[in-house]
Amino acid sequence: MKALKKSTLALLTLTFSLSLTLAGCSKSTPEPAASATPAPATSTAPAATKAATTDLKPYEVKLVYPGTPQPDQAKVEEAMNKVLKEKINATIKLMPIDWGQWDNKTNLMIASREEFDILFTAQWNGHAVNVGKGALMPLNDLIGQYGKGITDSLDPAFLQGAKINGKNYGVPTNKELAASGGVVYRSDIAKELGIDMTAVKTMADLTNVLKTVKEKKPEMTAFFLRDGDNLNAHYLAQYDYLGDSTIPGVIMKDGTDTKVIPKWDQPRYKEILKLTRDFMQKGYINKDAATTQLSGQDALKSGNVFMITSSLKPGKDSELANATNLVGKLGQIELTPRTISTGDTAGSMLGISVTSKDPARTMMVINLLHTDKQLNNLINFGIEGTHYTKVSDNIIKATDAGKNYAPGAAWQFGNQFLNYLYDNEDPQKWDKFKEFNKSGKKSPGLGFTFDSEPVKTQVAAAVNVGKEFDAAMDTGSVDMDASLPKYQDKMKAAGIDKIIAEKQKQLDAFLAASKK
Repeated sequence: MKALKKSTLALLTLTFSLSLTLAGCSKSTPEPAASATPAPATSTAPAATKAATTDLKPYEVKLVYPGTPQPDQAKVEEAMNKVLKEKINATIKLMPIDWGQWDNKTNLMIASREEFDILFTAQWNGHAVNVGKGALMPLNDLIGQYGKGITDSLDPAFLQGAKINGKNYGVPTNKELAASGGVVYRSDIAKELGIDMTAVKTMADLTNVLKTVKEKKPEMTAFFLRDGDNLNAHYLAQYDYLGDSTIPGVIMKDGTDTKVIPKWDQPRYKEILKLTRDFMQKGYINKDAATTQLSGQDALKSGNVFMITSSLKPGKDSELANATNLVGKLGQIELTPRTISTGDTAGSMLGISVTSKDPARTMMVINLLHTDKQLNNLINFGIEGTHYTKVSDNIIKATDAGKNYAPGAAWQFGNQFLNYLYDNEDPQKWDKFKEFNKSGKKSPGLGFTFDSEPVKTQVAAAVNVGKEFDAAMDTGSVDMDASLPKYQDKMKAAGIDKIIAEKQKQLDAFLAASKK
């Protein structure tokens, strides 16, 4: 990991280190109320991972994350607990929530102040909004005390870029830093139908592909879309929301302009909506796209879907193939340039809930996910000899029982560079990750994170308007010409002009400070 740390985006690290220190553009996000934040029950516990268990009382860490519950989850928990008990006298309760229910369930858990410890969080999934609600603890001190393995292995760009007014409210996953968007498709079906996927370079090029699939396999969903995963998703449209993607106001990651505008003022927004609407009317897209509870991964696993949208990285198709029992049957195509934005550094994090009864022990668990290869691979791939067998030290092969534990969520947990590779994956995958990161174009807003506190009332209203309109429009379920004026009117009533003005003010101050 030291080699990784030296080679990955040295210039970006320097940019973050200098610029974010100067980025105090507005009032600080308020810390959670003291009454809602229990003091760490083990504040005097040893900082080392292998703390003496006699110094620590037993504690169960509840981990809430998006994903499909696995049949063998209890077996994996038991195996993880053997590791955790020995090292920090803790146990873990895995609490996956299906993607389609994620927002509603986690919002309810936060509103009711349900007791749990770790929450998956991301800039594209309401991170800043939840910080504003006081749902997540500031972690700087906890990382300093109990996260040495995190800071030793994680490129500083991740923690710097994920800060909100100088504070980290989530520990980023150690994974790819650059980002691109595209599609993952059934390569076996494409071959069967004689479709040349190498000819696909743009979104519009998908038209003839989907037409062929629809005509020759009418029983198959040619293009599975859902709320958040569609052609207008931030990873495909290249919007930089300058932080939380639920808060309106964008610049373009692949551009140079730093003027913050509503996304509908970007020409590609309407172009994408028109194309998606055309696909829906021709029957290429699943009719329940705006409301489906399925994730793209689960849709592929159903066996009756040709294509999904996806954020991409080297080997994403192989990762999904292993998670969906489609080994050797998936391919991927990049449709965007590779870019790096602040949101990409905070695209996958583990935060600590203010309702945690033992934040110190919880941080120890997160630290172990970043440093302990056995624990990291247990949560990602299950139990050796049951769910997989070893081919070599770092290469594994799934067993028949592997389908009972295949969460396909390695990008969510700790340190991906500790992950085993399946025998169908490129053995040079991690080296290609490093090259992938180096190839990314930096967003003109890189290093800046919007503080929504000055306009939190308007943000709350705008988020609700987005929930009302975005899913239907982005999936082609409604006509843009009829819906967009209503969307714009409601956003204006919610206060989008004030949000954008504040976002512009903060960004301008950040850019001016970074030039000094």
